[in-house]
Amino acid sequence: MEPALHTSERAESDLTLRIVRAAAEAVIGHTDELTALDQAIGDGDHGINMKRGLEAVLADLPQLRGKPLGEMLKAIGMKLVMKVGGASGPLYGTLALELGKHMPASPSRGDLAAAFAAAIEAVKARGKSDLAQKTMLDVLAPVQAKLAEGADLCAIKAEALRAAEATRPIQALRGRASFLGERSIGHVDPGARSAALFVAAICDTLEG
Repeated sequence: MEPALHTSERAESDLTLRIVRAAAEAVIGHTDELTALDQAIGDGDHGINMKRGLEAVLADLPQLRGKPLGEMLKAIGMKLVMKVGGASGPLYGTLALELGKHMPASPSRGDLAAAFAAAIEAVKARGKSDLAQKTMLDVLAPVQAKLAEGADLCAIKAEALRAAEATRPIQALRGRASFLGERSIGHVDPGARSAALFVAAICDTLEG
């Protein structure tokens, strides 16, 4: 039987579920765009892989209601690892798993920034990648910096969208796109774009 939750705990759980749903639906809604971006410089499967994994997350949301934030994030991370496939599954799964490990039940902004920083380091290690290599890190890192400096939601969303677009002139140094060398220049990285869509949806939900 699910343990009884105080009103504040229930409200926090419901907000988290709304955030997860909004973020998942935002990326699913851009499946064709993400597929087209990945067709230009990758295997062409980023959009459909993300859609498959996120639909699995959405199907699990009723079972996640009432779980502590950390446990919810870890469950989502495991689902992404198992269902997304390709390089994105392990990377996004690692991000969610590490956030779950470091996130207290009712995090402050400082807690969020610290957990996000730890999760980014884990993604770097998992992907053997760093900033300015045309990956999702080129969005995650500047978003974390904005969060740490106390920027408002509008500024964080704008930074995510700007950072994704800023991958266009970068030559890919990691992943399938790196095989193209200079031909990868001139294209937005699909992983950076999906990361920006996640962040934008989260900011919109919190602001609303």
